[in-house]
Amino acid sequence: MSRVPLKSAREIEIMRRAGALVADTFRVLAPFVKPGVTLKELDRLAEEHIRKAGAIPAYVGYGPKNNPFPGTICASVNEVICHGIPDARELKDGDIIGVDIGVLLDGYYGDACTTYTVGQVSAEVQGLVDTTRESLKNALELVKPGARLGDIGHAIQSLAEARGYGVVREYTGHGIGKRLHEEPTVLHYGARYTGLKLQPGMVFTIEPMINLGRPETRLLADGWTVVTADGSPSAQFEHTVVVTAKGHEILTV
Repeated sequence: MSRVPLKSAREIEIMRRAGALVADTFRVLAPFVKPGVTLKELDRLAEEHIRKAGAIPAYVGYGPKNNPFPGTICASVNEVICHGIPDARELKDGDIIGVDIGVLLDGYYGDACTTYTVGQVSAEVQGLVDTTRESLKNALELVKPGARLGDIGHAIQSLAEARGYGVVREYTGHGIGKRLHEEPTVLHYGARYTGLKLQPGMVFTIEPMINLGRPETRLLADGWTVVTADGSPSAQFEHTVVVTAKGHEILTV
């Protein structure tokens, strides 16, 4: 029997509103993602928008009591794969920044990530960003009843590795609902026709993290920031998706 909680129509409607707020927060931030803007300023803008909408930023205070995450957003620049802390760093022309946003609205979570390009980036980095976005799109198209989680992972891995990129293994997608992280674990690599069979009412994130170089990662001393082991740039895109009777619905658009 599956341990994955199936969401009711009422729960999905609340999560649809939470997801819409996440998407709207990205729209608020987008004009400010430019050279000279600090990560702290992006964080402040996101927090103000989320709280004004009557929701709670999901990430502030998340994690162990002795080292809770300090920001509203995860701000992951260049070689930072995920969980970048929004500090006083200024964005520069040619940077990329993965912005991960989570909200808690009426008891349910929404969660998504997008990678912005700052000014003019190199063709090599643009290719990485485009491929990561495309890998998520390909994976989402496979979400439907009867499909398996391995199909999702295979879609991401096969595209990224065919283009010479590294697929991060250690950090995954996840179920989401009343808790930010629930079952199932959604790997971004794998074999077709393997893994959990999808059912209507399952809600989870797909969030591929793709490196320009090798897939290996390294955790910094702050206990949060994850970087590429070889120092190469990394990109991430994420959506929250629900399996429906006829296919799927992306909740964070």
